[in-house]
Amino acid sequence: MPLSIALQMDPIGAIDIAGDTSFALALEAQRRGHSLWYYTPDSLSLNEGRVEAVGQSLTLRDRAGDHFTAGTPERRNLDGFDVILMRQDPPFDMAYITLTHLLEMLPPSTMVVNNPAEVRNAPEKLLVTMFTELMPPTLISRDTGAIKSFRERHRDIIVKPLFGNGGAGVFRLTPDDQNLNALLEMFLAVSREPVMVQRYLPEVRQGDKRVILVDGEPVGAVNRVPSAGEARSNLHVGGTAEAAGLTARDREICAMIGPELRRRGLLFVGIDVIGDYLTEINVTSPTGIREIQRLTGIDIAAMTWDAIERKKSGHASNGMAR
Repeated sequence: MPLSIALQMDPIGAIDIAGDTSFALALEAQRRGHSLWYYTPDSLSLNEGRVEAVGQSLTLRDRAGDHFTAGTPERRNLDGFDVILMRQDPPFDMAYITLTHLLEMLPPSTMVVNNPAEVRNAPEKLLVTMFTELMPPTLISRDTGAIKSFRERHRDIIVKPLFGNGGAGVFRLTPDDQNLNALLEMFLAVSREPVMVQRYLPEVRQGDKRVILVDGEPVGAVNRVPSAGEARSNLHVGGTAEAAGLTARDREICAMIGPELRRRGLLFVGIDVIGDYLTEINVTSPTGIREIQRLTGIDIAAMTWDAIERKKSGHASNGMAR
C-alpha cells in the first residue's frame, strides 16, 4: 500500500546525490510508489497544538545536477503523513532538540524515523558510553585537571567536541604536542559543554569503519581511510571509501548494542568501529549507504523501507504514543 512520506532534511538543492543517504532513502521510497513531500527544519511549527510545516511535493531523479522537481510551497499538518524521515544533519544543538520535542507530539498514526524522543536521548557520543566495555578509554569532562591526567595516562589522545559532527573540531595530540592548554582554552571559551577525550587508536590508519544497522541488525559496512597527514577519516574531509565486510568483532559489537537500539525505536543507525573498538553510535542522520551500494552492491535503502513498511502497522514510534 502506498505511503505518504515527509522528509525533514537540509535544502535538497545543495546535496551531493553521489553520497547522500537521505536522497537514497527517498529515491527508494519513490520507486516503491510512495509519495514524497519535503520541508526544511526551519519551517516546522507548533501552531495551536498542530505540528505543521511549509513544504513541497517532490519528484526525484538519480541524475547529478538535475536530481529533483519540487512543487508549489504549501503549509500542511504533519499528522496527515504516514511516515516522517527526520534526516537533517547535526549540530545537535538546542534547535535540533526543539525539533525532536515538536515531532514527539505527533499521534501514533504518524511514524517518525528515528524515534524523536530517543534521538534526543541518544546523542552519538553519549549513547555509546552505555557500552564502555566496547569503547577505547574515554573521558567526558570540562575539568582541565581530569583531562590532563587522562593525557598523562594515555599520552596519545583525540580531543573532540561532544556534540560535533563530520569531523569538525577533532584534534589529535601526540605525546610531544604542546597545544593542549591552548586547545582547551578555545573549546571551553566557546562552549559550556564538556569535551570528549579518547585514547588515540593507531588502527585508524587502516580505516574507520561505518557499519549500518537496520532495526538492530548489521546490514552493510564501508571503510573510511584517512588521507596522509590527517587524523580524521570522514569522507568530506578527504577520507577514502573502501569496500568492507563485517568481521566477527563487528557482529559481536552489533549483537551487544542491537537490542537496545530496537528497544529505543532507533531503526536506522550507523556505528563507527576502529580496530576492535566502538567509537560512536550515530542516530541523528547516519550516512554511508550510497558508498556501500556502490562498493558492495548491498541495497540498504531497500532493507530500510522493508523494515519501515513491516513496522508501520500498529507501531508506537513517538514518545507521546507510549
